[in-house]
Amino acid sequence: MKFSVVITTYNRLELLQRAVTSALQQTVQCEVVVVDDCSIDGTQEFVETLYKQMYAREDFRLVYHRNSKNLGHAATVNIGVEKSSGDWIKFLDDDDYLAPNCLEEMTKAIMLQEDAAICSCVAAQVDPNGIEISRTPQLGPGKAYCIPQADIHYGMLLEIIPFGTPVQVACRRQAFLESGGWDINMTSCDDIDSWIRISQFGDAIFLNQCLAFRTHWSGGYDQKIAFKQRLDTNILMKEKIYALVNATHSGKIPKLEDMRSYLKLHWMLVALKDKNIKSVFKIFEPSILSLRAWWLLISAFLVRRWRHQNSHIRKHILIQ
Repeated sequence: MKFSVVITTYNRLELLQRAVTSALQQTVQCEVVVVDDCSIDGTQEFVETLYKQMYAREDFRLVYHRNSKNLGHAATVNIGVEKSSGDWIKFLDDDDYLAPNCLEEMTKAIMLQEDAAICSCVAAQVDPNGIEISRTPQLGPGKAYCIPQADIHYGMLLEIIPFGTPVQVACRRQAFLESGGWDINMTSCDDIDSWIRISQFGDAIFLNQCLAFRTHWSGGYDQKIAFKQRLDTNILMKEKIYALVNATHSGKIPKLEDMRSYLKLHWMLVALKDKNIKSVFKIFEPSILSLRAWWLLISAFLVRRWRHQNSHIRKHILIQ
């Protein structure tokens, strides 16, 4: 089994250096694919120099591709996977980085679950200086556990099993290709959209170990998305998940219109907390005042706070 770490980058040379170093310093051998979306900040010179240095040492782990023009994040991810040769893909944005044992721990768990298509781990959010701010919560028992494919979308719908951002996630390369890759027409949540589709092709593994680091800073792409756009994309993701929930769970899921109302209520409250009154008025509509919307909001809050594991989600421990 071989991992390829796919790093996409655009004009973030200093951060990219940290990401590349974290990939090359993994405790297991892996391929590192850097895809440069036509940077103009010295990225090309840095990667080409590093490539020559490694090649001179007969170290052939690094692959570099530079787009001929700026294609955007999703298209660049797709190119990176296309250029890779690993059985599994570890995604890595240029402003994030991995713990040295990330791929080793993922490999151990994946080897115990041959039907797995996607794997996620706990991540620490850090500031630009690498100081930890918070961590994503653990999601179940043991160091690693598996959720069968038939239960994944039900868990995603109820926000019991979020996969997280690219730095947390790896997937089987074949599942990525069969799912169609990342949607280049999406301006946000292109990663979540991909996890939804990849999850049709096998089981999911969750590692309750902090193996990744996500940088929270003003230059992050997620900081530039308007509240209304986040809401619309969030609703679109729920609609896609809803359509894929296994029939065994059909009698236990909320109505789609109630889910939409809950999401509008959630994002209105987020905008209100941020004192963005303009967005509050854009989002508000009478349906969000329904008892059902409030019940779903409170349920989601409790899940996020305590990570209560729904009894209808089957799971088995891979590593204690």
